[in-house]
Amino acid sequence: MKTVILEVRSLKETLAEAARAMDTGCAQPDARIGFATPELLWEVLTAKRWELLKALCGAGPVSIGEAAQRVGRDSKAVQRDVAALLKAGVLSHAPNDRVEFPFDAVKVEFLLQAA
Repeated sequence: MKTVILEVRSLKETLAEAARAMDTGCAQPDARIGFATPELLWEVLTAKRWELLKALCGAGPVSIGEAAQRVGRDSKAVQRDVAALLKAGVLSHAPNDRVEFPFDAVKVEFLLQAA
C-alpha cells in the first residue's frame, strides 16, 4: 500500500530530513507532504477537498468531470479544488488532462502542544 503522510513541519526540518536521507542513502518509507503550520494544512485540506481525496484514493488518473461525479459536485467547483491541491503538491498531473492522487492511504500527522 502506498501511503502519503501530510504533516506540519518547517521547511528547515524538511530539508534537513532530505539531506539525511541523501547522506545515508536511505529513502523514506512513505511519501511526505509538509505544511508550515496547522492552519495552512487546514486551509488547503478543506472538508470538500478531503472528500475529493477520499474519492481519488487509489483511483488512478481521472478527469475533472469524473472526479466531480465521484463526489457529486459541480465540475467548476471541483476544478477550483483540484487547482488548489495541485498547487500544494497533493495531486499530480496525469496524461490526457487528468489528475491523480497516486496513493492508497493518507495519514495526517501533527502535534498540538501547550504554549
